[in-house]
Amino acid sequence: MSHQPTVLIVEDEASQREILAYNLEAGGFTVAQAASGDEAMTVFDEAQPDLVVLDWMLPGISGIEICRQLKRRGDTRSVPVIMLSARSEETDRVRGLETGADDYVSKPYSVAELVARVRAMLRRTRPAAVGQALSFEDITLDPETYRVTRGGKPVKLGPTEFRLLSTLIEKPGRVWSREHLLDRVWGREIYVDSRTVDVHVGRLRKSLGIHGDADLIRTVRGTGYALG
Repeated sequence: MSHQPTVLIVEDEASQREILAYNLEAGGFTVAQAASGDEAMTVFDEAQPDLVVLDWMLPGISGIEICRQLKRRGDTRSVPVIMLSARSEETDRVRGLETGADDYVSKPYSVAELVARVRAMLRRTRPAAVGQALSFEDITLDPETYRVTRGGKPVKLGPTEFRLLSTLIEKPGRVWSREHLLDRVWGREIYVDSRTVDVHVGRLRKSLGIHGDADLIRTVRGTGYALG
Protein backbone atom coordinates (compact mmCIF):
# COMPACT_ATOMS: atom_id res chain seq x y z
CA MET A 1 0.00 0.00 0.00
CA SER A 2 1.25 3.49 -0.79
CA HIS A 3 2.33 5.61 2.15
CA GLN A 4 -0.34 8.12 1.14
CA PRO A 5 -3.75 7.32 2.59
CA THR A 6 -6.39 6.51 -0.03
CA VAL A 7 -9.77 8.23 0.12
CA LEU A 8 -12.76 6.91 -1.84
CA ILE A 9 -15.26 9.61 -2.87
CA VAL A 10 -18.75 8.31 -3.67
CA GLU A 11 -20.68 11.25 -5.13
CA ASP A 12 -22.94 11.35 -8.21
CA GLU A 13 -22.44 15.08 -8.90
CA ALA A 14 -19.35 15.14 -11.09
CA SER A 15 -18.40 18.77 -10.37
CA GLN A 16 -18.50 18.28 -6.59
CA ARG A 17 -16.57 15.03 -6.91
CA GLU A 18 -13.86 16.74 -8.99
CA ILE A 19 -13.46 19.70 -6.60
CA LEU A 20 -13.17 17.34 -3.67
CA ALA A 21 -10.77 14.99 -5.47
CA TYR A 22 -8.60 17.94 -6.52
CA ASN A 23 -8.38 19.31 -2.96
CA LEU A 24 -7.73 15.91 -1.39
CA GLU A 25 -4.95 15.20 -3.90
CA ALA A 26 -3.49 18.63 -3.20
CA GLY A 27 -3.61 17.68 0.48
CA GLY A 28 -1.47 14.62 -0.17
CA PHE A 29 -4.07 11.88 -0.47
CA THR A 30 -4.55 9.23 -3.14
CA VAL A 31 -8.13 9.46 -4.44
CA ALA A 32 -10.47 6.82 -5.87
CA GLN A 33 -13.90 7.82 -7.21
CA ALA A 34 -17.30 6.25 -7.71
CA ALA A 35 -20.40 7.93 -9.16
CA SER A 36 -23.04 5.52 -7.87
CA GLY A 37 -23.79 3.09 -5.09
CA ASP A 38 -23.40 0.10 -7.39
CA GLU A 39 -19.95 1.26 -8.49
CA ALA A 40 -18.91 2.09 -4.93
CA MET A 41 -18.51 -1.49 -3.67
CA THR A 42 -16.50 -2.56 -6.73
CA VAL A 43 -14.16 0.44 -6.48
CA PHE A 44 -13.91 -0.11 -2.72
CA ASP A 45 -12.61 -3.65 -3.22
CA GLU A 46 -10.13 -2.50 -5.90
CA ALA A 47 -8.82 0.58 -4.13
CA GLN A 48 -8.88 -0.69 -0.52
CA PRO A 49 -9.38 2.88 0.78
CA ASP A 50 -8.43 4.09 4.25
CA LEU A 51 -11.52 6.32 4.42
CA VAL A 52 -14.78 6.80 2.47
CA VAL A 53 -16.51 10.13 1.77
CA LEU A 54 -20.05 9.04 0.96
CA ASP A 55 -22.98 11.02 -0.41
CA TRP A 56 -26.35 10.16 1.15
CA MET A 57 -28.40 10.60 -2.03
CA LEU A 58 -27.09 8.35 -4.79
CA PRO A 59 -28.68 6.74 -7.85
CA GLY A 60 -29.28 3.03 -7.28
CA ILE A 61 -28.11 1.90 -3.84
CA SER A 62 -28.31 4.77 -1.32
CA GLY A 63 -25.34 6.01 0.68
CA ILE A 64 -27.03 4.76 3.87
CA GLU A 65 -27.23 1.25 2.42
CA ILE A 66 -23.55 1.28 1.37
CA CYS A 67 -22.59 2.46 4.83
CA ARG A 68 -24.61 -0.44 6.31
CA GLN A 69 -22.89 -2.94 4.02
CA LEU A 70 -19.42 -1.63 4.85
CA LYS A 71 -20.06 -1.69 8.58
CA ARG A 72 -21.51 -5.21 8.39
CA ARG A 73 -18.48 -6.76 6.69
CA GLY A 74 -15.68 -7.80 9.03
CA ASP A 75 -12.87 -6.65 6.71
CA THR A 76 -14.37 -3.20 6.05
CA ARG A 77 -15.95 -2.40 9.41
CA SER A 78 -13.00 -0.37 10.68
CA VAL A 79 -12.81 1.91 7.61
CA PRO A 80 -14.13 5.35 8.64
CA VAL A 81 -17.06 6.80 6.69
CA ILE A 82 -17.83 10.52 6.39
CA MET A 83 -21.39 11.01 5.18
CA LEU A 84 -22.33 14.02 3.02
CA SER A 85 -25.91 15.15 2.94
CA ALA A 86 -28.07 18.05 1.90
CA ARG A 87 -30.42 16.97 4.68
CA SER A 88 -29.47 18.85 7.82
CA GLU A 89 -32.39 17.78 10.00
CA GLU A 90 -31.36 16.25 13.29
CA THR A 91 -33.23 12.95 12.65
CA ASP A 92 -31.32 12.42 9.39
CA ARG A 93 -28.03 13.13 11.10
CA VAL A 94 -28.90 10.60 13.81
CA ARG A 95 -29.93 8.02 11.17
CA GLY A 96 -26.65 8.55 9.34
CA LEU A 97 -24.65 8.05 12.52
CA GLU A 98 -26.79 5.08 13.58
CA THR A 99 -25.93 3.17 10.39
CA GLY A 100 -22.31 3.46 11.44
CA ALA A 101 -21.13 6.67 9.74
CA ASP A 102 -18.20 8.10 11.71
CA ASP A 103 -18.87 11.72 10.81
CA TYR A 104 -21.62 13.68 9.09
CA VAL A 105 -21.22 16.82 6.99
CA SER A 106 -24.16 18.89 5.71
CA LYS A 107 -24.14 20.40 2.23
CA PRO A 108 -23.17 23.00 1.23
CA TYR A 109 -19.89 22.38 3.03
CA SER A 110 -16.50 24.06 3.06
CA VAL A 111 -14.06 21.90 1.10
CA ALA A 112 -11.19 23.00 3.36
CA GLU A 113 -13.12 21.94 6.45
CA LEU A 114 -14.02 18.58 4.92
CA VAL A 115 -10.35 17.94 4.04
CA ALA A 116 -9.44 18.88 7.64
CA ARG A 117 -12.04 16.38 8.92
CA VAL A 118 -10.68 13.65 6.65
CA ARG A 119 -7.20 14.38 7.99
CA ALA A 120 -8.36 14.39 11.62
CA MET A 121 -10.21 11.10 11.17
CA LEU A 122 -7.17 9.46 9.51
CA ARG A 123 -4.93 10.73 12.29
CA ARG A 124 -6.84 8.43 14.59
CA THR A 125 -6.86 5.44 12.23
CA ARG A 126 -3.56 5.95 10.35
CA PRO A 127 -1.60 8.48 12.41
CA ALA A 128 1.75 7.95 10.67
CA ALA A 129 0.30 8.52 7.21
CA VAL A 130 -1.11 11.98 7.75
CA GLY A 131 1.10 15.04 7.91
CA GLN A 132 1.44 16.35 11.42
CA ALA A 133 1.13 19.97 12.54
CA LEU A 134 2.02 22.68 10.02
CA SER A 135 4.34 25.50 10.94
CA PHE A 136 5.88 28.65 9.51
CA GLU A 137 8.42 30.82 11.35
CA ASP A 138 7.08 30.84 14.94
CA ILE A 139 3.45 29.94 14.02
CA THR A 140 2.28 26.35 14.49
CA LEU A 141 -1.13 25.01 13.45
CA ASP A 142 -2.46 21.60 14.44
CA PRO A 143 -5.43 20.61 12.22
CA GLU A 144 -6.58 17.84 14.55
CA THR A 145 -6.79 19.73 17.83
CA TYR A 146 -7.65 23.03 16.09
CA ARG A 147 -4.84 24.66 18.09
CA VAL A 148 -2.65 27.51 16.89
CA THR A 149 0.37 28.84 18.75
CA ARG A 150 2.74 31.68 18.04
CA GLY A 151 6.10 31.67 19.76
CA GLY A 152 4.72 28.94 22.01
CA LYS A 153 1.76 31.06 23.15
CA PRO A 154 -1.80 30.00 22.25
CA VAL A 155 -3.63 32.04 19.60
CA LYS A 156 -7.43 31.98 19.63
CA LEU A 157 -8.98 31.85 16.14
CA GLY A 158 -12.55 31.51 14.89
CA PRO A 159 -13.30 28.61 12.47
CA THR A 160 -13.01 30.81 9.36
CA GLU A 161 -9.72 32.38 10.44
CA PHE A 162 -8.45 28.89 11.27
CA ARG A 163 -9.32 27.64 7.76
CA LEU A 164 -7.75 30.76 6.26
CA LEU A 165 -4.50 30.21 8.15
CA SER A 166 -4.58 26.47 7.26
CA THR A 167 -4.67 27.42 3.59
CA LEU A 168 -1.94 30.09 3.78
CA ILE A 169 0.40 27.98 5.92
CA GLU A 170 0.19 24.97 3.56
CA LYS A 171 2.22 26.89 0.98
CA PRO A 172 4.15 29.77 2.58
CA GLY A 173 5.15 32.41 0.03
CA ARG A 174 2.41 31.42 -2.42
CA VAL A 175 0.15 34.32 -3.37
CA TRP A 176 -3.52 33.35 -3.01
CA SER A 177 -6.08 35.38 -4.93
CA ARG A 178 -9.31 36.30 -3.12
CA GLU A 179 -11.22 33.95 -5.46
CA HIS A 180 -8.92 31.06 -4.58
CA LEU A 181 -9.30 31.76 -0.90
CA LEU A 182 -13.08 31.95 -1.25
CA ASP A 183 -13.02 28.50 -2.89
CA ARG A 184 -10.74 26.92 -0.32
CA VAL A 185 -12.10 28.53 2.83
CA TRP A 186 -15.79 29.08 2.13
CA GLY A 187 -16.40 26.49 -0.60
CA ARG A 188 -17.53 27.18 -4.13
CA GLU A 189 -21.23 26.61 -3.47
CA ILE A 190 -21.53 29.36 -0.91
CA TYR A 191 -21.89 32.93 -2.18
CA VAL A 192 -19.59 35.24 -0.25
CA ASP A 193 -18.50 38.73 -1.27
CA SER A 194 -14.74 38.88 -1.91
CA ARG A 195 -14.46 41.77 0.58
CA THR A 196 -15.37 39.22 3.25
CA VAL A 197 -11.91 37.74 2.64
CA ASP A 198 -10.33 41.09 3.54
CA VAL A 199 -12.35 41.29 6.76
CA HIS A 200 -11.29 37.80 7.87
CA VAL A 201 -7.66 38.38 6.88
CA GLY A 202 -7.81 41.50 9.04
CA ARG A 203 -9.11 39.45 11.98
CA LEU A 204 -6.46 36.78 11.43
CA ARG A 205 -3.73 39.46 11.39
CA LYS A 206 -5.04 40.93 14.63
CA SER A 207 -5.14 37.53 16.37
CA LEU A 208 -1.64 36.55 15.19
CA GLY A 209 -0.27 39.90 16.35
CA ILE A 210 -1.94 39.81 19.76
CA HIS A 211 1.39 39.43 21.59
CA GLY A 212 2.95 42.27 19.60
CA ASP A 213 4.58 39.99 17.03
CA ALA A 214 5.45 41.06 13.49
CA ASP A 215 2.77 40.76 10.80
CA LEU A 216 3.65 37.81 8.56
CA ILE A 217 0.68 38.15 6.18
CA ARG A 218 1.59 40.04 3.04
CA THR A 219 -1.00 41.89 0.97
CA VAL A 220 -0.28 41.68 -2.74
CA ARG A 221 -1.98 44.67 -4.32
CA GLY A 222 -4.68 43.81 -6.82
CA THR A 223 -4.15 40.10 -6.26
CA GLY A 224 -4.57 38.74 -2.76
CA TYR A 225 -2.52 37.51 0.15
CA ALA A 226 0.52 35.44 1.04
CA LEU A 227 2.10 34.20 4.24
CA GLY A 228 5.66 35.40 4.60
